[in-house]
Amino acid sequence: MEEMNNKDFMIAELAAKKTKINPDLYTKYNVKRGLRNNDGTGVLVGLTEVGEVMSYLMDDGDRVPVEGRLYYQGYEVSDLVAGFYKKRFGFEEAAYLLLTGTLPTEEELKDFNELLGSKRMLPNGFTEDMILKAPSPDVMNKLARSVLASYSYDSNPDSLDVSNVMRQCIELIARFPVMVSYGYMARRHYVEHQSLFLHDPKPEYSTAENILHLIRPDGQFTELEARVLDLALVLHAEHGGGNNSSFVTHAVSSTGTDTYSAIAAAVGSLKGPQHGGASNKAYAMMCEVRENVEDWTDDKQVKAYLTKILKKEAFDKSGLIYGIGHAVYTLSDPRTRLLKKYAEALAVATDNKEVFDLYTKVEELAPVAFHEVKHNDKIMCANVDYYAGLIYSMLGIPPELFTPLFACARIAGWSAHRIEEIVSGGRIMRPAFKSVSKRRKYTPIEER
Repeated sequence: MEEMNNKDFMIAELAAKKTKINPDLYTKYNVKRGLRNNDGTGVLVGLTEVGEVMSYLMDDGDRVPVEGRLYYQGYEVSDLVAGFYKKRFGFEEAAYLLLTGTLPTEEELKDFNELLGSKRMLPNGFTEDMILKAPSPDVMNKLARSVLASYSYDSNPDSLDVSNVMRQCIELIARFPVMVSYGYMARRHYVEHQSLFLHDPKPEYSTAENILHLIRPDGQFTELEARVLDLALVLHAEHGGGNNSSFVTHAVSSTGTDTYSAIAAAVGSLKGPQHGGASNKAYAMMCEVRENVEDWTDDKQVKAYLTKILKKEAFDKSGLIYGIGHAVYTLSDPRTRLLKKYAEALAVATDNKEVFDLYTKVEELAPVAFHEVKHNDKIMCANVDYYAGLIYSMLGIPPELFTPLFACARIAGWSAHRIEEIVSGGRIMRPAFKSVSKRRKYTPIEER
């Protein structure tokens, strides 16, 4: 790693000494910090038909928490899962719905699957020149670079005609698993100094099947493994227009820029530990709980360690129990309910039932410990990141791929939001920032 020289350090020191903005000024000017209202709800900045998140009802001006619900183009996601699980893979069906607003017929789904299959291979020379020659220690940065590099391989990269943007989006949906897998293999070989292996994607495989095929040395997987991963992809595919990366997609698309620039920006947003990187934190925290709690079945021992985490005495000393609580959901996260249901079957099949039981115990005890330590009656539930990391680990997927797999799913939602912004937006997003700096008289350089 490059170290800062003296000149860099001096400039950094000057920046560090910059006066922090007085928090009282945010109240004075009624600034919606984090684009949040005072009651915690998001500031309404747009309209969308792509996805909807529902976690409360309004009753005489009061928010009444309800069991969380998630809708894709008006269809409740639990109904979509019930419709495809154990019958067919669902991610491609969900992607088609998000992109078009309609559920595909059997023939339309067959054609869409074949279209995705025909687009999965990366362009000639792409793997060697854009991935292997510039390995990255972080697969998300490699994915963002690969997305931006795709611009150079597109014969019509800048057209905002909807048919052209749709073509670009379908190609990215098809190729994200390959870009992620090859980016990980480059990291594995050049950063970790392990053997390099690259499988070609199989056009007849679903997205979930291809991911498992691409990241495993022997390319083999079971049907249960593929179906559970497919379910995780479906549940990560979309989460309304207000989540940070989808909002970024709308904001960047509103400038009239190309598809690759907009999607690369969304990838950068998703990388953040407060967004798509949360599953890594939750998984790492649970690994520490497993190592430090002697009896996983003892409520007192588990709760005692959670209390240490909340008191900033354990894990990363942040005082946060990762995976518990959500910015929108209160009583429950609908994605968690579904993942948990099918994760248990995978846990039994992979001899991880004791680990799964510990997860359910922490899910139950974390809110109790939080209320006792923080003296806060906030309603909390386990979010999708909590069980996602467990599922990925049971599938033998390394933590370095947790967030990239999130991106392989969310590219479907981002694509739908980009198309929606192009069709219905028509105005560049330009929020305001109030300047609170004092006016100063210019000082000639000789007098400084």
